[in-house]
Amino acid sequence: MTGFLNINKEKDFTSHDVVAVVRKTLSRVKTGHTGTLDPQARGVLPVCVGKATKLADYISEGDKAYTAEVVLGITTRTGDMTGEVLTRAGSGAFHFSPREIENAVKSFTGEILQTPPM
Repeated sequence: MTGFLNINKEKDFTSHDVVAVVRKTLSRVKTGHTGTLDPQARGVLPVCVGKATKLADYISEGDKAYTAEVVLGITTRTGDMTGEVLTRAGSGAFHFSPREIENAVKSFTGEILQTPPM
């Protein structure tokens, strides 16, 4: 068996969890994913099966797009929404113009070196 599967990864599953389920379902056929999604992320996780695993690096180099929800005003121990909240700003603590918001969003466009949360 050789090919690609586009898996809709649900929240609270790691990419490794998804590959383990596919591998078990396909009776231990060689299986691998083409990039890691954070456990809190939902979305398409391309999974290579059989000889197609040799193409995983080429697929990983392709463009990706993300949609995110941003919560302003909290700091957590882990740097993401799963961690203990350390600080919380009061309502009305932020005042941003539409231009400032647009510029902030644009700063996430293009090639970015990401530092994952702890």
